[in-house]
Amino acid sequence: MRVPLSWLREYVELPAGVTGRDVGEKLVRAGLEVETVDEAGAGLTGPLVVGKVLSYEPEPQKNGKTIRWTSLDIGKDEPQWVVCGADNYEVGDLVVVVLPGAVLPGGFAISARKTYGHVSNGMICSSSELGLGDDGLHGIVVLEPGEATPGDDAIELLQLRDDVLDIAVTPDRGYCLSIRGVAREAATAYGVELKDPAALTVTGAETGGYPVRVDDAQANSVFVTRTVTGIDPKAPSPRWLQQRLVMAGMRPISIGVDVTNYVMLELGQPIHGYDKDRLSGEIVVRRATAGEKLMTLDDQTRELDPEDLLITDDSGPIGIAGVMGGASTEISESTSDVVIEAAHFDPVVIARSSRRHKLSSEASRRFEREVDPALPRYAAQRVADLLAELAGGTIQPDGTVIDTHVLPKRVTLRADHAARVAGAPISVEESVRHLRAVGCSVTGPQGDDNTLVVGAPSWRPDLRDPNDFAEEVIRLFGYDNVPSILPPAPGGQGLTVAQRRRRRIATALVGAGLTEVVSYPFVGDADFDAMGLPADDQRRKTVRLANPLSDEEPSMQTTLLPTVLRTAERNVGRGATDLAIFQTGLVFLPRSDAKPAPLPSVAQRPSDAEIQALNDALPDQPLHLAVVLTGSRIPSGWWGKGQPAGWADAVQVARTVSDAVGVEPVLRNVELAPWHPGRCAEVSVDGKVVGHAGELHPKVCQAFGLPARSSAVELDLEALMAAAPSSVVADPFSSYPVAKEDVALIVPADASAADVRAALAEGAGELLESIRLFDVYTGEQIGEGKKSLAFALRFRAPDRTLTETEVAAARQAAVQVTVDRFGAVQRVG
Repeated sequence: MRVPLSWLREYVELPAGVTGRDVGEKLVRAGLEVETVDEAGAGLTGPLVVGKVLSYEPEPQKNGKTIRWTSLDIGKDEPQWVVCGADNYEVGDLVVVVLPGAVLPGGFAISARKTYGHVSNGMICSSSELGLGDDGLHGIVVLEPGEATPGDDAIELLQLRDDVLDIAVTPDRGYCLSIRGVAREAATAYGVELKDPAALTVTGAETGGYPVRVDDAQANSVFVTRTVTGIDPKAPSPRWLQQRLVMAGMRPISIGVDVTNYVMLELGQPIHGYDKDRLSGEIVVRRATAGEKLMTLDDQTRELDPEDLLITDDSGPIGIAGVMGGASTEISESTSDVVIEAAHFDPVVIARSSRRHKLSSEASRRFEREVDPALPRYAAQRVADLLAELAGGTIQPDGTVIDTHVLPKRVTLRADHAARVAGAPISVEESVRHLRAVGCSVTGPQGDDNTLVVGAPSWRPDLRDPNDFAEEVIRLFGYDNVPSILPPAPGGQGLTVAQRRRRRIATALVGAGLTEVVSYPFVGDADFDAMGLPADDQRRKTVRLANPLSDEEPSMQTTLLPTVLRTAERNVGRGATDLAIFQTGLVFLPRSDAKPAPLPSVAQRPSDAEIQALNDALPDQPLHLAVVLTGSRIPSGWWGKGQPAGWADAVQVARTVSDAVGVEPVLRNVELAPWHPGRCAEVSVDGKVVGHAGELHPKVCQAFGLPARSSAVELDLEALMAAAPSSVVADPFSSYPVAKEDVALIVPADASAADVRAALAEGAGELLESIRLFDVYTGEQIGEGKKSLAFALRFRAPDRTLTETEVAAARQAAVQVTVDRFGAVQRVG
């Protein structure tokens, strides 16, 4: 919201000499986000004066253009002669003249110069040249008769220098999308009275105006119309009105449109005007029906959704309520009779329509943050008054008012609630004063009663809970006056077991060369399609959000891989092709037995039963880990050729994580999207699957723009940590020498290496210290349907040096188990 300081001063008696930056600092202390303070006209220097046209001589030029050699009275003894290319002024008009030595906005220095055969001592100025925007007339500024005298300072007369505050209005401060709302905050900050621009006398009856019917009172609780007839559609908007619109960031269009925009900026109430002659029958506010279409004011034909709230007449839809009007009833250059609409719409309905049609307007921005439901009467009256005053219209005595809005109930809270929340010495008297300053009605405290009964003003829909009122008190008390006191930490607690394990995992991964990333937990069907998940995959069953940030990502993640793959895609797209990244986060798994969550009241603490019902409605949320590896694991350099990251590195990451929590994983080959068939390892602990690791499918790499043979890992950390031992017991250290034995076994091709390894370990007994698979071989020497697995076995005793006989017996016992279980044949040579 752009707020010119000169406009603000009209409603707030700010101290003399206060600049826009001073006001901005005050508003920031009051909780508003003032992003910048622009100094309009800062580059403008005089002399810039008012001149009266004494005479002009039209002079056609060879290029087809006609210039005017014009003499001007600028308050001096001799007339000032200038060359002007515009023709929208006559003798006797008052114009704005910039003289040699001046500098116009944009660094345009003015000097006497010869042009078209004359020496022009200055220039007659247009609105755009003065930095006031395009006035729509494509000519110079002509002042009203009697508005000034020749020689007057035009900079002061036209208020060409002004400070404009650019405020980022947060969703809970919707009333500040208006001069009225910001003026209220400024008045409170400076402790002065507010001259409320909405303090108007509403004339006429509330019935008998243009007929209106509201079919959805919940979505449209207030609807007001006023009719103004006989306006002059060609009447120009006065310069002061155009200037304020331009300063506030809007473009002047015509008198009818300019007045509605002006009132919206002034009061914060969006206004829509209809050409009365284009309306057909009663105005009806209703929901859309399937198949309806509407051409909006931006000349786009939009297909309407049954959830859209519409303004209609007998011809059909004439506007999307609170978002944008229709082209069929818009005010045109021939409109003389105008029906003014001012309404209050449900913010959620408007926000969804705006997002659904990707159509954000000045009106929808305000309705989404909820407009003051008491304002439509006064806003409609303000528009009618201005049209009558500026365009010669006649206000019809009868209007239409439909008002079913129910204001929230008053709230009872402890008188010292704000002081207790802030931990600051805020007296009850100061709390009451601050609450009344923001427009609240306050009753109490009386006698021994230590409570206040507070009613929120109609323009503050965000004030519903005792803590909301406490926040207002603290905001005006001053956040910088609230002491920073850290609560005492209870001794002897430390990190939980789960926290320590998570830190060990993160430390191990960082030590292995991976970088942690953080991303949003939202996914959509396009992510699952890119991962190649089949239609019946459980990961496609998601928890959908009622109000997602993006329609393309409406669900909570059931797997971390889509978000981490998108992060990798962004980095690869920016040239970082060698990646090793990981992320830990919750996944959200819907429960088939979950019931709808209750909506407990905010007036008191939920009961134990309500809390239990809320917990029962939550989806399962296990903690997962996802890893993506792309490009080179070891880059090429003077030391030699690099080494690409592959499926084996992904499997090693799974082992690294398992080692960090003290568990031994079992790996088996499986097929599962998005991994490459034959290059995906299932990771299990104690017979429970805890994740997968391996090379991504080529189509997945292509879909996410990743290098070929990129790899990924996803582990259920919660299940993995649950399998970890509660305490770690160090193995006894033996100082006796190790006995090394290697064994190669020919087994069926479908035998799992993990199962064969487990069989060897079982047969080797207690003397086995470690076992490692170091070779897998297939070929003609082995035979069709067979493979050779080579293991390195290490034996050691804690109390003696093993004899050859003991080692041979242990080795043979290990091999025998594989013979009995898999029909293994020991390979020799």
